[in-house]
Amino acid sequence: MAKKSAYAAAGVDLKVSNRLKDDLPALLASTMRPEVLGEVGGFGGLFEINTRKYRKPVLVSSVDGVGTKLKVAFAAKRHETIGQDLVNHCVNDIAVIGAEPLFFLDYIGAGTLQKKAFADIVRGFAIGCRENNCSLVGGETAQMPGFYKAGEYDVSGTIVGVVDKSRILDGRTIKPGDKLIGIASSGLHTNGYSLARSILFDKMKLKPSSKLPGLGIKVSDELLKVHISYGLVVQKLLKKFNKGVRKSWGIKGLAHITGGGFIDNIPRILPEKCNAVILRDTWEVLPIFDLLKAKGRITESEMHQVFNMGIGMVAIVRGDDSKGILRMIRANKFKAWDIGFVDSGNRKVQLA
Repeated sequence: MAKKSAYAAAGVDLKVSNRLKDDLPALLASTMRPEVLGEVGGFGGLFEINTRKYRKPVLVSSVDGVGTKLKVAFAAKRHETIGQDLVNHCVNDIAVIGAEPLFFLDYIGAGTLQKKAFADIVRGFAIGCRENNCSLVGGETAQMPGFYKAGEYDVSGTIVGVVDKSRILDGRTIKPGDKLIGIASSGLHTNGYSLARSILFDKMKLKPSSKLPGLGIKVSDELLKVHISYGLVVQKLLKKFNKGVRKSWGIKGLAHITGGGFIDNIPRILPEKCNAVILRDTWEVLPIFDLLKAKGRITESEMHQVFNMGIGMVAIVRGDDSKGILRMIRANKFKAWDIGFVDSGNRKVQLA
């Protein structure tokens, strides 16, 4: 029997690590845009900006993780949705500025790399990138024995996109009388999991394989639903409704409803002297949120600050364009509703 290397004996087997990465070139190649230069495996990813497409290109970047949703994946031994969650979350974060995603890089840290988990996560990255027309140009995989519990890992991702300087969405033209359109989420997306796990696993004593009372779905199936990407539909909306000068734009601002819910995210795009009024009975609140509220005895205001309540993105739009924008969102197979309006105030969200 061949003797283990000192590094392998210490917990990092480079041969195993390299074998796990055998499928990476094919997966990354499946996401490549024509602007990608060089080969996979270099010290850096190369991407050539198409300067003919943008008069004054501005790069937009974001970095994020998926939070304690990972704890559900560990408990359920399911990892196939995590990569998509991360890509889609990052895409949405730059979509609200009007940016088209260009490329994505990932980080995976683990004590010991597990073949199936690693393959499922990276396959999810590739699926998410392909669906968003975004290149997966590289990443980092770190083995750190003794740093993570057995079977656990952490992931994060960085996305870079581009928007023409004159087309940046910054909310500056938002004013009282504008309407709020909410676009449906698939569930919790990637936020509020610490509270949800406390309610479902600690208070209700459920397991990932348990059926959720009254919902007819397993806990793991509900909590591991993929975070929806709104990137492509946002680009279509901007192309149609944001032509010409800024003051004529139909879409004035977008908010990705992530950590902080409605209460903390919508004010990020409101100008001074404006409030957002949310009319709570105007959309379909997903059953999981009703269950969490009841079993956790959570107030309405806290629910709207922790969870997305079934709305993954909010668009603030010109009243005259709201019906057309709503029709186009629905034509792209998203549920969407008029959920409120802009009023005078001091950059707060009011629940009505």
